[in-house]
Amino acid sequence: MINSVALTGRLTRDAELRYTQAGAAVASFTLAVDRNFTNAQGQREADFINCVIWRKSAENFSNFTRKGSLVGVEGRMQTRTYDNAQGQRVYVTEVVVDNFALLESKATTQARPSEPNAGGQNFGGNQGFGGQSTPNFGGAAAPSSSSSAHSNAGQGNAPQSGDGAGNNDPFANNGQPIDISDDDLPF
Repeated sequence: MINSVALTGRLTRDAELRYTQAGAAVASFTLAVDRNFTNAQGQREADFINCVIWRKSAENFSNFTRKGSLVGVEGRMQTRTYDNAQGQRVYVTEVVVDNFALLESKATTQARPSEPNAGGQNFGGNQGFGGQSTPNFGGAAAPSSSSSAHSNAGQGNAPQSGDGAGNNDPFANNGQPIDISDDDLPF
């Protein structure tokens, strides 16, 4: 069976980094992914895809991305169920991320304001988890100006100074932060 997902989109909020009781880092985030077609009004709609990433990759992803960051992810689709506090069965579908790529420069990401109070929750976990030796499944240790795979990959997609191409793209890299309110989200 094939279960493979590849997405490119922008974060709707800062990744929420938590730790399990066993000390494993887990980050959850939502990607806004543009559809390939426009609606009847000529506007391009987006899908909001829930994602989860684990271990050292989760810490790296949380450290090097912010709300509005352009990222590419690879992973698999997963569904799970649980019973909430009211005794109702809740179904969750999400992408479990195996690899990710930062698709904009470090300077662009750092220029974007960070959300206050994002992540940082610890559910009985081990704060010293970062010091443990775990494999880096994300493939993104620390983006730097010499890391061309991470810092230059998305620059061809964003309009450069004054070329006017792609001005209809609401997720275009125009140097301004993207403001997505909770009212804009379908959940």
